[in-house]
Amino acid sequence: MKELSALNVFFWKYRFRFFTGILLVIATNYLAVLAPQITGYVVSLVQAKLPGGKAVSTTNQDVIVSFISKLSVHNQFSFASLITFCSITILALAIIRSVFMFFMRQTIIVMSRHIEFDQKNQVYAHYQKLDTEFYKTHSTGDLMNRMSEDVSRVRMYTGPSLMYLINLVSLIGFCLFNMFSKDVRLSLFVLAPLPILAITIYIVNSIINKKSEEIQGQLSDLTTNAQESYSGIRVIKSFVQESAMLGFFKKNSELYRKNAVSLARVEAFYTPTMSLMIGLSTLLTIYLGGLQAYQDPSKVGTIIEFVIYINMLTFPVSAIGWTASMIQRAAASQKRLNEFLSIEPTIKTKANPIDLGLMKGAIEFNNVNFTYVHSGVKALVNFNLIIKPGQKVLILGKTGSGKSSIAQLITRMYDPTNGIVKVDEVDIKDISVQALRKAIGYVQQDVFLFSDSIHNNIQFGLEAIANNDALILATKTANVYNEIEQLPKQFETLIGERGTTLSGGQKQRVSITRSIIKKPSIFVFDDCLSAVDAKTEQSILNSLSNYIHEKTAIFITHRIFYSYKFDLIIYLEDGQIAEMGTHESLLAKNGLYAELHRIQQTHEQH
Repeated sequence: MKELSALNVFFWKYRFRFFTGILLVIATNYLAVLAPQITGYVVSLVQAKLPGGKAVSTTNQDVIVSFISKLSVHNQFSFASLITFCSITILALAIIRSVFMFFMRQTIIVMSRHIEFDQKNQVYAHYQKLDTEFYKTHSTGDLMNRMSEDVSRVRMYTGPSLMYLINLVSLIGFCLFNMFSKDVRLSLFVLAPLPILAITIYIVNSIINKKSEEIQGQLSDLTTNAQESYSGIRVIKSFVQESAMLGFFKKNSELYRKNAVSLARVEAFYTPTMSLMIGLSTLLTIYLGGLQAYQDPSKVGTIIEFVIYINMLTFPVSAIGWTASMIQRAAASQKRLNEFLSIEPTIKTKANPIDLGLMKGAIEFNNVNFTYVHSGVKALVNFNLIIKPGQKVLILGKTGSGKSSIAQLITRMYDPTNGIVKVDEVDIKDISVQALRKAIGYVQQDVFLFSDSIHNNIQFGLEAIANNDALILATKTANVYNEIEQLPKQFETLIGERGTTLSGGQKQRVSITRSIIKKPSIFVFDDCLSAVDAKTEQSILNSLSNYIHEKTAIFITHRIFYSYKFDLIIYLEDGQIAEMGTHESLLAKNGLYAELHRIQQTHEQH
């Protein structure tokens, strides 16, 4: 259970609640074991009044029971008054115990919620630190499971499991102490079935947990299946695969049903087994205690006291297996969390980064080699490139030629395998990662919009709320203002999950707007106009030319933009620069660029 030692920092943080909760649990259980003693004392008083009854012995009694006995002697209480006083005492102890139980849950359970909150924030904060490479090799379901399922299981340990563990240890301790102090032989006999009960429940719980894990996995598969069906409903309908998808879902659902029924059968053993063992202990108490009481009538009170103790021990003993199982599950989950939290990001800022202030926009690639670790694909090979401040650069190439890799190296989503990438003649590794990315307006190939209003999506990443003039200017520059104005709630229109209510072209232009409004020093447009028509493309490029005329801008695409004059055009092939120059010079070479130019013109003419 060494994995759970990582939680010690949280226990120390909430030490006041933790230790107060432990004291309250102990106090609650101490008050709980007083009621059986007082009840036994009252029964002994009743038997003493019967013909042939013996005087009540106060030996081996709790201090409070002894006090009641001495009080009755000194004050010469009548029998009825004494019984009434004992009843009121039991009621008062129950009320005090209830108050203690309330504050017990307010300390330990509330503490566990605080720890859960801190852990989720810890996990989420670590997610934000990790680099792109990590997300390439881990599924979204696994990442979400760590934050939800694993953290919840740990909370079950820091809250209910811990509380029940302290509760059962203290209650069993108090009960055993009182029972053995009264009658050792009788205690051994009546307690004999309880270890069997604890072992049985532990075994049953282990089976239940194993089956629950399987069912949880199958439920995740069902949920994923349903989610994919909802997301891809248009594809399913267009290929007329409704029956096939239904059959697939029914197959998974049937497997889930069989395992759920199997789990229910195992769970059916739980309550009968517990009732059997408790009933056996009670029977032994009455039988053996009755034989002793026949010889010694003063033992009648002890029998009643033992019966109450046995019933009090029912839940703690049965909770042993559950608590042990919860601790094991928490340890496994915490191990997963510890492994995740131990992962260090490869992309991080040095201790004393260089502050460039307002960046000029000069970019340099010096003998850069870059290979994707997760796939082993070589994206760039001995790549060299110099982009001057304010230059407009067009990067062309086939799929897999390394175009997007250049953008990701500039924004430092990845570090080059070999070589140096510089901004304003400074190695980007020496610049703060946050400062670098704030200075770059990166419009990615895969547009992602949040399930929020258009306004909030546009100003995402801004430290202050953008004013209306800046918002309107940015949307007009991206040629999307008129379309937003036609929406029911205009800028406050909710665009749905991943921007589903917008077209592909609208999403791209909103993404461009988001980049423009941050007023960066460097623009990187990674195939961000692929979903717009030629007329809209020309309009956007014309608007952008006025906005970015003094800024460095890199356009990454697979087609030529005729409506914009670039300072430098680069044609990539297999991670290397195959051709480089201006539009006119590249046409004069009659190489790859010229061929692409001819193909594109022919396509547009038809």
